[in-house]
Amino acid sequence: MPKVYCTSFESKIGTIYVASTERGVCKISIPKETKKDFFRWLAEHFEEDDVVENKSRNKEVIDQLTRYFNGRLAKFSLSLDQLGTPFQMRVWRELQKIPYGSTISYKQLAKRAGVPRGFQAVGKANGENPIPIIVPCHRVIGTDGSLTGYAAGIKTKEFLLRAEGAILV
Repeated sequence: MPKVYCTSFESKIGTIYVASTERGVCKISIPKETKKDFFRWLAEHFEEDDVVENKSRNKEVIDQLTRYFNGRLAKFSLSLDQLGTPFQMRVWRELQKIPYGSTISYKQLAKRAGVPRGFQAVGKANGENPIPIIVPCHRVIGTDGSLTGYAAGIKTKEFLLRAEGAILV
């Protein structure tokens, strides 16, 4: 089993927990997802003995997230170790194609993922994204332009979209 290196840091939106493997970032927990939730997810995917506290192994992801929050990074250049079903992976790949400062609807995302009538399934996969912000699930909005559904809360989604210039201040 691979080792998982985890740590936390303070950001403009609160405490963020980060985990990565040798392959890349595998989990980010942003506020509203607790430390307990973060470690529960790790326990579902990795052996307890393989989870190691290590801030230095996550230095680059912390640096890039910090630069993103400070408006100095529009595109992440991190390796990812995404863990999900083939359908989830397909949805998450489409999320990564949404440009910084842009939004699309769940309906548009469903079309892009090849399931034009499956926007509820796409919404569920979007909500289960283990690497928010880097895999920008916050850029998906309601067909009517509303800021619907975000695990970290609508205020955090609004903050992220405003920071990117996707919605007016």
